[in-house]
Amino acid sequence: MYRILVKNKFFKKIEDFKSFFILVGLLGLSVSLITIHENYKNDQIKKLENFIQNTYLQKTLSSISNELEPRYEKINFIVNPGDSLKKILSEIELSSFEQKKILDFILSNKIKLNLREDQKVIFEIDNLGTKKIKKITIPIDKKKYLIISNNNENLLEYTELTKELRMGTTYKENFIKSSLYKSAIEKKIDPNIIVKFAQIYGFEVDFQRDIRKNDSFQIVYEEFKNEENKIVDYGNILYANLILQGKPIELYYYNSKENKINDHFDSNGQSIKKTLMKTPINGARLSSSYGMRKHPILGYNKMHQGTDFAAPMGTPIMASGTGKILKAGWCGGGGNCVKIRHNSTYSTVYAHMSKFARGIKKGVRVSQGQIIGYVGSTGMSTGPHLHYEVIKNGKKINSQTLKLPSGKKLKGKQREQFELVKIKIDVLKAELINSQN
Repeated sequence: MYRILVKNKFFKKIEDFKSFFILVGLLGLSVSLITIHENYKNDQIKKLENFIQNTYLQKTLSSISNELEPRYEKINFIVNPGDSLKKILSEIELSSFEQKKILDFILSNKIKLNLREDQKVIFEIDNLGTKKIKKITIPIDKKKYLIISNNNENLLEYTELTKELRMGTTYKENFIKSSLYKSAIEKKIDPNIIVKFAQIYGFEVDFQRDIRKNDSFQIVYEEFKNEENKIVDYGNILYANLILQGKPIELYYYNSKENKINDHFDSNGQSIKKTLMKTPINGARLSSSYGMRKHPILGYNKMHQGTDFAAPMGTPIMASGTGKILKAGWCGGGGNCVKIRHNSTYSTVYAHMSKFARGIKKGVRVSQGQIIGYVGSTGMSTGPHLHYEVIKNGKKINSQTLKLPSGKKLKGKQREQFELVKIKIDVLKAELINSQN
């Protein structure tokens, strides 16, 4: 009886812990299954690694990858100094047949190419079989580009496209600490605009001697942007103000096709252009004035019938006024020189040039501010400089004390139109200033 009772208690205890034993069993089974899975996975990974590391497989994959090449390819080629299209086509590894086909097409169609250093030429190439040109894009200028392409019949054709540019205006101002150029560059003004600005005032201001520290300038000019909103070109200077020692010299751009006027005028409608520029060279130092002096080479006193401007070799020299070239050649002691007749009263001479600008020769008409040559030390000269003479009615005079006649003054209907233009420019300037604040 006692044994039966103990036995019943034992089975009762087992019954009470049945859930626990089941849980332990399931846990053990899970651990076993996970262990088996991990061992299997590790075994598969080792097999895969051995397969990938197989030498023959690696050689096969390498061979296949080397032979693979995209069918269509784009090459952005940057032109180097001295590059020709023939040389470029050879460098991008086109066949001699394909090169000849392109060059013959350009020649037969009389297409003018003007490849420049740092210019980007875009080639689109079809690599199916032998390399063939799909399209060539060559910039002509900032607004146009030439496209040579293969049509569906594998024949070359070309077209010129004009980029869609959006015109805007910008306002800049700054104080002049050392030079106009440096102060303008500080405000990220394009060098071409700075040159235009200097040329506009070149008839009134001597930038070497008239500029003082803390003088200032204001300028409104046009700029053209492409589809990516990048500035690619610049237009006219609509407004310019050069403030010298507190005195403003304001100028407004006025363009009338009807009256053939394209110039800058002050607020009274007076053109700033004079018959002759005050100085025909930028950034030069007055090294010898008009008058008696001891000749630096001959060694005795002699009348110096011109003005000398010392400047670095190669500095551009401008025509101080519009006129016709009477001489462009050797002038003995004056070395390479240019003589220009501006009107019935005035002529000018520019001597000791290192060389003449392109196209400068006798009989050619030049515009005021046009580059005619470059500073040198030819003839009887002790160093690079420009010897500049002004001749009035056949007599050499002092260019620095010359009272120059004023340019055109707007009257009547032209003045009325100018006043409207001036108001519009003043409003535009105010809006641009407000948008920056």
